[in-house]
Amino acid sequence: MGVRFLAALAAPALLGCAPAENASEPAAPASADATRPGSVRFVDVTAETGLDFVHATGSAGSYPMPAIMGGGVAAFDADGDGLLDLYFPNAGSAVAGDAGRNRFYLQRPRGRFVNATEGSGLDNPGHGMGAAVGDIDNDGDLDLYVTNFGDDILYRNDGGGRFDDATAELGLATPAWSTSAVFFDANLDGWLDLYVARYVQWNEARECQVQGGRVDYCGPQQFEGEADVFYRNDGGRRFVDQSREGGVSLIADAGLGVAAADFDDDGRTDVYVANDADPNQLWMNRGEGAFEDDAVLLGAAYNRFGVGEAGMGIALGDIDGDLDLDLFLSHLIEETNTLYVNLGGAPGLSDGFDDRAAEAGLAAPSTPYTGFGTALFDADNDGDLDLAVVNGAVKRRPAALSDRDDWFWRGYAEPNLLMLGDGEGAFVDASSASGDFGAALHVSRGLVPFDLEGDGDLDLLVSNLEGAARIYRNESAGGSGGGSGGWVSLRVVDAELQRTALGASVVAWVGDRPVRRLVLPLGGYLTGGEAPLHIGLGDAVGVQRFEVTWPGGAVEEFDGAERGAEVVLVRGTGR
Repeated sequence: MGVRFLAALAAPALLGCAPAENASEPAAPASADATRPGSVRFVDVTAETGLDFVHATGSAGSYPMPAIMGGGVAAFDADGDGLLDLYFPNAGSAVAGDAGRNRFYLQRPRGRFVNATEGSGLDNPGHGMGAAVGDIDNDGDLDLYVTNFGDDILYRNDGGGRFDDATAELGLATPAWSTSAVFFDANLDGWLDLYVARYVQWNEARECQVQGGRVDYCGPQQFEGEADVFYRNDGGRRFVDQSREGGVSLIADAGLGVAAADFDDDGRTDVYVANDADPNQLWMNRGEGAFEDDAVLLGAAYNRFGVGEAGMGIALGDIDGDLDLDLFLSHLIEETNTLYVNLGGAPGLSDGFDDRAAEAGLAAPSTPYTGFGTALFDADNDGDLDLAVVNGAVKRRPAALSDRDDWFWRGYAEPNLLMLGDGEGAFVDASSASGDFGAALHVSRGLVPFDLEGDGDLDLLVSNLEGAARIYRNESAGGSGGGSGGWVSLRVVDAELQRTALGASVVAWVGDRPVRRLVLPLGGYLTGGEAPLHIGLGDAVGVQRFEVTWPGGAVEEFDGAERGAEVVLVRGTGR
C-alpha cells in the first residue's frame, strides 16, 4: 500500500480531503461557437414509460459507506425481443422490507416498461452495487453478473426473461466489495472472460468526520484497498480465477470504474480501471490472460499535474476524429474531470495519452460537482460525439443546491452536465439548455444512452441514489424532435459465437469522412449492458461503406446503408 500512501500525500484533492491548488491556470474553455448549445433538449418522460423503480439505501441519518457508492443499472435485451430491458441493483438486505429489492423490468411494448421481477429469478438478496452483461456460454442469451457489497452473483439466462443463480456452479463467488465489472474476450478463444473491480476493506465501526467535527461518509483513504479479480472463461463451463497469473492482483487499490477496449490497436482487448484516490491502471493485454499495468508509462495514471484523482466513471470514444480511442474520467468536486487524448502510434506501440480536459473545455464546468456515470454519444446526430455526466456528492456540499428542507440527501444532490462536441476535440457546455436532464437535482450514479422509441435519437436513463430512476426523452435531433440529423443503427455479430462481437471496431464512411465507433459493453459507472451502435449522419444521405476490424485484427468491408437503416453486420458475409 506504499503507492496508495504516497498518492494521498501528493494529492489532497481526494475524497474527503481539502482540494488541491492547480499548479497552473487551465486553458480557456472552448468557445460557445464550437457547437450549437441549446440544440439538444431532454424531457422527463419516466411516468409515461411505466418505470417506477425507486432506489433505497435505508441509511438516511446514518453514514455507511456502501450507501453513498451504489446505484448502478444494467440495460440489455433479456428476453430476445430486440428491446432493451432494465435491471436495477438495490440495497437489498440493508433495507427492511420490499423497498430494498432489486428490480427487473421488461420493455413491452417499445417505450413501456413492466415490472417482471417476480418469477424472473433476479431478486438478489445482497447489497447491490452494479452489473455486467455478456453471453458467457455462447447460447444467444445475455447473462447477468451483479456486483455487491458482499458476494457477487452470476445469473445465467435461461431464455424468455428467466434466470438462474449459477454462481457456485461457474466458480464466480467473488467476496468483499465489488464495484464495476466487464465481460471481454481476453485470450481470443471465443469465450467471454470477466474483470471485476473491487473497492476498499470498509470497517463499519469506523466513524468519519469532516471539518467542524460533523459526521459524514468515509473516504477511501481511511481503508485498505482491495485487489481486482480476473476470471478466465473455460469453455462456458466454468470460470478460473487467473488474477495472480494475470498480474492484476499485485495491486490493491480502490477500483470504481472499469472499461475493456483495445487501446493500442494490436488486436487484443486491454482493461482500464478508474481508481478512487489511487493512480489509475491501464492493463495492457500481453496475450493468454497476462496483463501489464502501463498507465504511468502511457500518461493515463495521473492528471496533467501528476496528481492522482478520485476516478469514478469512464467513457470511451474518438472525440477528435483521428480514429483512435480517447478516454474520459469523471471525478470529485473541486477536481476537474479528465480527458486523456490518445496520441496514436503504431499498432502495439502506443504513444500514450495526454490530459487535455482544459483545452477541450471540459475542466471548468466539472469543478463544482462530483461526477459518476458518464457516456460519449451523439446527442444531436451530427456525427460528432457529445458527453453526458451525471453528478451527486459523496460528502455534504458546502451549500445545498436543493430547496427540499425535509430531504436528508439535499446536501448531496447536484445537476447533470451535457457537453456538445465539435468533432475536433472541443466541447461547449449545453447543460443549462438541455431541459430536464440538466435541471434535475438528484444524487445520480448510473447513465445509459439508448433509443427508447426507435425514432433514431438517443435518450438517457439515469439511476439515482435514494430516489426514482429517470428517463429523459431526446426531443432534439433526428426523430420525434424534428431535428435534421440522420442516423444509422448497427449491430455487429459473430454468427459462429451466436453473439455480438465484443471488442470489434467499426469505421463508417459518411461522405468523405470516416467515423469510428467501438463494439463495447455499456460502461460508465456500475453500468452494464449491450446496445446497438449509433452513428449520426448530420445532413449526409447515408453511409457509403463500413469497415469492421474484428477481435484479433482481421478486417472486413461491408456495403453502406441509407439514413434511418438498422443494419446487422455478420462476420464472414462481407469482403
